[in-house]
Formats: sequence, C-alpha cells, structure tokens
Amino acid sequence: MGIRRSIRNILVVDDDETLLNVWKRSIGRDRNVVTATDAATARQLSRSQPFDLAIIDLRLGNTSGIELIRQLKSEHSNAKVVLYSGYLSVSAAVAGIRAGADIAVFKPITFKEILTKLEENPAEDVPDLEETPTLARAEWEHIMRVLADCNGNVSMAARRLGIYRSSLQRRLRKYAPRK
Repeated sequence: MGIRRSIRNILVVDDDETLLNVWKRSIGRDRNVVTATDAATARQLSRSQPFDLAIIDLRLGNTSGIELIRQLKSEHSNAKVVLYSGYLSVSAAVAGIRAGADIAVFKPITFKEILTKLEENPAEDVPDLEETPTLARAEWEHIMRVLADCNGNVSMAARRLGIYRSSLQRRLRKYAPRK
C-alpha cells in the first residue's frame, strides 16, 4: 500500500490521444494526471511539475520511449517509471529496464495492474537473458521488430517477412506468447 499512497502526480506519454484520455479518466480524481503525445512535451512537463510515476509508451511517433525514460530518470531519479507497449519484445524490455524503467508491461494494462506490479518485486519482471525463448516467442519478437522497422505499415512488413498481409494481420490479432 505504500506505493499506492505515495503516487499523486502522474505523467502519461503516448502518441495516441484517445488512450491518453482513457488514462485520465481511469486513474481517478484523487491524483493529478498530465499527459503528453511526444517526448519534447513530456520533458517540458516534467521540468515544470515533478511527478511520482511516469507511464511511457515504447513508440512515440518516430521516437523511442526508451530514450525519454533515460532522460526522465536522470532528472527525477526517485520517480517510478513504467515502459508499456503493445509491441514489447524481450530486447525492448531489457533496454527499457537498463534505461531506468522500474517495470516493462504489455498493453492493454490498467492503472491498478501497474500499481500491483510496482509493489511486487521488480526484479521478477526483468527477463532472464540466459533463458531461451520458445519458437513462438522468437517469431513474435521478429514480427514486432520488422513491423517497427516498417513504422507500423502492415503491408510493407508482410512483404519483408515474405507472407501474405492477411496472415500477418491474423498473427497480430493474437496476444504475444509468454516466454
């Protein structure tokens, strides 16, 4: 319960304005929530008003949320930082943790689930680098990496992967395999 009570000011950074509105409504009225759609705005907001928790999307348009995490943690070392994404891979999660994120989580996630994960042992959420991923997990990560390289363009990613667009769309509708 200590973390739940100490979090009053929250910064949410996502390039999807609809999601930002959902975050504002779902977090509650007893907390101050500020939102940003890009890294520059997020840095500016963090300088003008300190935050206890930052929830940062991995992909912010053409920039990476990992670099923003690194910058925010250097300025606000005591704040909790969460990296979240629908395209989270093991390598992205590890990079986020190394940049200073306390946890890395998949979208969709609720505010209560984030608080629960922060109260748990964060070391449990860091992927084991020695653990071999399953074939399904390795395939998913490869698809996500190619999709990210194509800036989310499904047609281009399908061509690069050598599969039909409809096949890629079917795979993207499934949840990421665990481990």
